[in-house]
Amino acid sequence: MSRAYNFGAGPAALPEPVLAQAAAEMLDWRGSGMGVMEMSHRGREFGEIFSVAESRLRELLAVPATFKLLFMQGGAIAENAIVPMNLVDLRPGHVTEHVITGLWSIKTHQEARRYGEARIVASNAVEGPGNHTTLPVAATWRLGADASYVHVCSNETINGVEMHELPDLRALGSEAPLVVDCSSHIASRSIDWSRIGLAYAGAQKNIGPSGLTLVFVREDLLGHALPICPSAFDYATVAANGSMFNTPPTWSIYVAGLVFEWIAAQGGVAALERRNVEKAALLYGAIDGSDGFYANRVAAGCRSRMNVPFFLRDEALQAPFLAGAAERGLLQLKGHKSVGGLRASIYNAMPLEGVQALVAYMREFAGRHG
Repeated sequence: MSRAYNFGAGPAALPEPVLAQAAAEMLDWRGSGMGVMEMSHRGREFGEIFSVAESRLRELLAVPATFKLLFMQGGAIAENAIVPMNLVDLRPGHVTEHVITGLWSIKTHQEARRYGEARIVASNAVEGPGNHTTLPVAATWRLGADASYVHVCSNETINGVEMHELPDLRALGSEAPLVVDCSSHIASRSIDWSRIGLAYAGAQKNIGPSGLTLVFVREDLLGHALPICPSAFDYATVAANGSMFNTPPTWSIYVAGLVFEWIAAQGGVAALERRNVEKAALLYGAIDGSDGFYANRVAAGCRSRMNVPFFLRDEALQAPFLAGAAERGLLQLKGHKSVGGLRASIYNAMPLEGVQALVAYMREFAGRHG
């Protein structure tokens, strides 16, 4: 059976060479006589896997030495609580500031309210079905002088909105560190670390299997955890123990390491970014050129390269569209339940040929039903 093109938003498709290597090493990792899932996380074999994965990721993303790289668990949902428990005490007022750009940044704001005052300093929310379709201009953000940090979600997986450039908070008059949820576009483009205090990302979109969360935290932000913060979630504790304070998600780290090697073999993040731009342009071009049969409601300047939501002019055609797509091996195109419609997630592992196949089907379907 040939592999389908999987447009799922996460857990998402992995590069086929990575899956093949993981399958080949399932029973015996490089002559060790055991699989990775059976290894002690403190043993020599996994120590080698971990070390190579960490160093390769630092190299690919050009992570400065002033940042600690933590391999944690719980995904972005858990980080919505872990971040404030670690950073809200940076300033005495326990104030966090939030830029609302979609459903994930809303969830982050709601969770942060458990640990202090959580102010919304900008929002793109509007009434009606086309909400969260733009980005609030950074110069209009109502930043205060007392915030422990400012949080943004730089790519909204559900709403399909992406910040193609991170804000420079210092230029906006804020001394607070910028915290970035970059779960759904990590490793798809370069990162300006000079503008970031902390970044986090669930692995299950561009990096590997679910269960692994990557946290990049500037060293000067360590050591401020609230007393209620569990030890396993205290960034300082995790960093001091080399991400081994508790048993890490060993299999997910191993597969992530294989993905990092695959990214390097593709020419690195810069090469993938060029490919991602090409894929996104092809898909958005098909939507915009359909004479209204398909529609994407996001403003052109902030459309996500990773997650492309779109809608049929006649919603009654959605079920036949999905059925026909599945027959052609184009899977998981149904939109998120909160917004409906359709969505194609075209992460690093999605080849250009997959997007070409989707576009060809979309044009065929529109020709039959338009």
